[in-house]
Parts: sequence; structure tokens; C-alpha cells
Amino acid sequence: MFKIVQRKEMAGGTIVLNEIEAPLIAKKAKPGQFVILKANEAGERIPLTMADTNPGKGTITIIYMVVGKSTAIFKSLNVGEGYQDVIGPLGKPTHLEKLGTVVCVGGGTGIAVLNPITRGLKEIGNNVISIIGARSKDILILEDEMKAASHKLHVCTDDGSYGHHGFVTEVLKQVLEKEDVKLVVAIGPVPMMKFVSKITKDFNVPTMVSLNPIMVDGTGMCGGCRVSVGGETKFACVDGPEFDGHKVDFDELMRRLQAYCEDEKKCYNDYCTLQQA
Repeated sequence: MFKIVQRKEMAGGTIVLNEIEAPLIAKKAKPGQFVILKANEAGERIPLTMADTNPGKGTITIIYMVVGKSTAIFKSLNVGEGYQDVIGPLGKPTHLEKLGTVVCVGGGTGIAVLNPITRGLKEIGNNVISIIGARSKDILILEDEMKAASHKLHVCTDDGSYGHHGFVTEVLKQVLEKEDVKLVVAIGPVPMMKFVSKITKDFNVPTMVSLNPIMVDGTGMCGGCRVSVGGETKFACVDGPEFDGHKVDFDELMRRLQAYCEDEKKCYNDYCTLQQA
């Protein structure tokens, strides 16, 4: 069992942080890599990119939003309980290098994935400008952590309840018009990454995105996580999860992510009904 040593509910309980004992993973994990977790013997395998690692304590941290049955089961786990399986680190780590001014754009729970990458880019000497966003202030996460990891932080909310009233792409365009940006890193909902990549392509700024396709085994054997990048088929689990945003077929990715939405919704509703009975 991989024991939970810290548990924190964020954004009104819809987003949950778990710090998990996994010393071997913590020792080897790098920013940008992910793990696959399974709550119990009958559970579903869920890939989640690590939000942090602590090799000294032997722990990794994940942050997830409750969107279906499996994440609802994850949420039911308390400190002292744990996951049956945690497999990793998987995927290629983020390539970090000193470039100059870099912009890190995060949305929703993608901010959790972006945070260690942002911190790493700052630590090696880049001038880091970060832009984070959420639908509203009450579901914005890790603002203080992103502020510490950046030289300048912009906050956006779709409804105007906090920070800039509007999308992260609006602030990104303003930054690109003023700064000599060498790299943009964008992690969050697929539509956000798609439009960030469209804007940066117009400015001819290299852009890295982290993709979240449907995944089963995480080792490249099943082919479930295939994505089209530059007209070629790539597997996010072994070739990614990070890719050149200017080459990703985001429309195909969105269609594949929507393939099981109705089944997932029914499974989640059935689970909630059973829990309330």
C-alpha cells in the first residue's frame, strides 16, 4: 500500500491534494513526469502528473479534480489509508534550460503540473512570467506557490471574480507583444492549450504543452494514448507527455477524450447513488 501522509481539499472539495509515500518514485522523479494510480483491486488505472516530489521524505504529491467514479474513490481515501498501486515515474521529464524570458501558462489543475516546471525554469536562471487562470476565484489553486516560482505572476478568472477578467490567452498576447519571449509552457484544459499554441505560432514562439489522452498501461504497449503530432502518431506515455504545441492535432485529441463521456457520467452517477443509499 502507498500510504497517504497528507490530504487537503481545495476549491470547495472539488480538487484534492494527496501527499503519498513512494520513496523509490520520489528518488527518481523529475518535473513533467507522471504516475499511474489504482485505489483498489477493482479500481481503474488513472494517470496523474506529479505536482511535487520530496526525496528526503520519500513522498510524491498529486492534485486531482473529482470528475468521475475513480477520482471520487480517490477522494474517499483518508490520511493513513492509501492506494493499492502507484507506478512510476513514467514519461519523459521536462527539458529545462536557460533561455531568457519564458512564459508559463496554467489552467485549472494544470497549474499543479506547471508549478514544478516553473520552479525549475526559475532556478536555472530564466526570467519567468507566469499566467494562471480558473473559471472563478473559488477554484483557483496554488497562487502563492506559483508566485514564489515566478518573477511575475498574472491571475485570470473567466467570471472576473479575481484578477484579470477574461482568459489567460488575452494576457499572454499582451505579454508577447511587450517581451522577447523565448519559450511558452502551457498546461491545462485542451482548448486552452490549443488557443495558446495558436497565439504563440503567430508570434513564432516555441511552445510546449502537456497532453492528457486516455491511457491504460502507461508503457506504450496498448496504444490508447496515441496523439497526432506533426502528422505522426505518438504515444503520450513514452514519447511525452510534453509535445510541441504547434504540431499537436488538438481537435483529434478532443474527439478522443470525449469518446467515453456518457459512459463515465453514468458510472459516476451510479456510484454516487450507491453511496447515498
